[in-house]
Amino acid sequence: MTHDPNHAPERIAAEQMDDFDELLEMELNDDGDDLFSRALDALDPAPSDGRAFTRRTYLRELIRLQAELVKLQDWVVREKLKVVVLFEGRDAAGKGGVIKRITQRLNPRVCRVVALTAPTERERTQWYFQRYVSHLPGAGEIVLFDRSWYNRAGVERVMGFCSADAVEEFFQTVPEFERMLVRSGCVLIKYWFSITDEEQHLRFHMRNTDPLKQWKLSPMDLESRRRWEQYTVAKEEMLARTHIPEARWWVVDAVDKQKARLNCIRHLLDQFPYEEIVHPPVPLPPREHSDDYVRHPVPPELFVPSVY
Repeated sequence: MTHDPNHAPERIAAEQMDDFDELLEMELNDDGDDLFSRALDALDPAPSDGRAFTRRTYLRELIRLQAELVKLQDWVVREKLKVVVLFEGRDAAGKGGVIKRITQRLNPRVCRVVALTAPTERERTQWYFQRYVSHLPGAGEIVLFDRSWYNRAGVERVMGFCSADAVEEFFQTVPEFERMLVRSGCVLIKYWFSITDEEQHLRFHMRNTDPLKQWKLSPMDLESRRRWEQYTVAKEEMLARTHIPEARWWVVDAVDKQKARLNCIRHLLDQFPYEEIVHPPVPLPPREHSDDYVRHPVPPELFVPSVY
């Protein structure tokens, strides 16, 4: 099977358009439906070819779901829930993209992202789960792990960063560790983002040719690409041995980035019986004025140069 990215010009164009849409997502707001619809019309006129899913569909639904995430956030705070969401998958599977859309409009004091680097020498001597425990949520918090303790079942195992005995110990320990989290009151949700061999190749090619994304393509990514089949074997055993009733896995079909984001966010929302918390309007206090107040001019040298 060929992997020449030139054979997929439409897919490459779609990737580039997705990058453009990311810049627009935060600028669009559904406060005024007429204005919102006109903006979407300008971006993506109503299709004449019968397509059911368009940029217009994606943007409208994304903003609707993000409004629901705000409601979920308020409900989690009121109910003092502790929510942990794990995002796992191959390199370039789209984990970071969906995490970004989840957090775009949320309070970072309520919903935060944990993306740990490789363990330090000291951390390697600790209990394996110890460095993750310190990042778990308190009451009224949501923590999204961009990769998690499942590194041991994936990258560490495939790349030889740990022994076979350490992997087996992980498989023996992680179900009880997760049961402990659930018994302690944590809501634990685990997602695996699934892409095809061809799709990962295309996304790596796009990263390699985009100066703004080349930083995402590391030597470890390239090595993981070479070891695709070993990662598949490791993933299959991981899902089989760590899919437990208290903390089951959910697989997200992530070949289509935009649909994957919407499906994952919708599914995440469906895991909670949340309701909208009505906030009374906050009256703005009158501005106080003092007769002896004088505002002094700011020295010109303190200003950032007005280049634009």
